[in-house]
Amino acid sequence: MNTPTYLAYDYPLLGALWTMFVFFVWVMWFALLFRVVLDIFRDDAMSGWAKAGWLVVCTFVPFLGVFLYVLIRGKGMGRRERDRARAQREELWEYFADGGDGGRRSSVDELARLSEIRAKGDITDEEFRRAKELVLSGHGPAAPGSSSSSATPGS
Repeated sequence: MNTPTYLAYDYPLLGALWTMFVFFVWVMWFALLFRVVLDIFRDDAMSGWAKAGWLVVCTFVPFLGVFLYVLIRGKGMGRRERDRARAQREELWEYFADGGDGGRRSSVDELARLSEIRAKGDITDEEFRRAKELVLSGHGPAAPGSSSSSATPGS
């Protein structure tokens, strides 16, 4: 009866809590490891040899390698992630600002918009006719790479 007892195993509830804690730490460790490896590959400022060196260190001495990487390059890691998120957000805003079609509008959309402008009286019938001919010929605003600001020629 002189065997050492462990507090966590004297009570089944504490044993279950300890198991959940260890599992949580284990999952968080792998999340950190994958995040570091992804950051190594995404960093454009780092040379190929430096990337290979960090990957070797993180592979063969994972705990030391990951913790050294976070200590040495952790601030830049957060900055790169923030810049990447900002670039994705701006790209998404540009996509939706262009109507979700990458900036291209169909001829039908352009003709409908020209018709609305003519109905409001902002362009004359002659300007509408010329703009309509441009759109239908493929040289107007509906053509790829052209801007929608040239929809009203002559104004």
